[in-house]
Amino acid sequence: MSESRFIKKVYQLLLTQHGHQSWWPANSKFEVMVGAILTQNTAWTNVEKAIHNLISAGMLDAHSIAKAKQEKVATLIKPSGYFNVKTKRLQKFCEWFVIRGGHKRLRYWSTKKLREELLEVYGVGYETADDILLYAFLRPIFVIDAYTRRIFSRLGYIEGNVPYDVVRLDFESKLSTNAKLYAEYHALIVQHGKHVCKPKPNCDACSLNSICKFN
Repeated sequence: MSESRFIKKVYQLLLTQHGHQSWWPANSKFEVMVGAILTQNTAWTNVEKAIHNLISAGMLDAHSIAKAKQEKVATLIKPSGYFNVKTKRLQKFCEWFVIRGGHKRLRYWSTKKLREELLEVYGVGYETADDILLYAFLRPIFVIDAYTRRIFSRLGYIEGNVPYDVVRLDFESKLSTNAKLYAEYHALIVQHGKHVCKPKPNCDACSLNSICKFN
């Protein structure tokens, strides 16, 4: 089986097992961006609590977060963990976002330029930048996260600590350039990594058994 067919087969098997995910869970593009920053090193349930706090305080917008006192933002996003570090990251991102004219202007930037600038923002790494690009700007960027590495390492597709962009570009080369497909595939990987291919995997419940080299 060619690598391209293998990648597509994994997608179909995951889709059959889990169904369509319709992910990222958010009510606005800016909420997607906030979630992408807050989800670093924490469970999504904790991010939801932090976002709820921002909404309740009337502060789920870039101007409010950028201008607020650090202590206030830290208190609101405390459920997301590492709240002092994340407060600085979130406020720096919001300052950049406001200066650049928000989504209304940034949506016209090329993917290359937008990704380069996102990666220059304090605390924004590859995965966070690509989450924002894919889910908030609908750009065809395949997100590589810990679940992707775990699942595809067990499948025998990824070997060792391959650099992020090497893995990303490989996936993109094996699939059609389609942001909706990339978002669905990434969401399925997250679902499978959380509930089936966990650190201690539940191989009996895994749809990838027939092509997996782990068990």
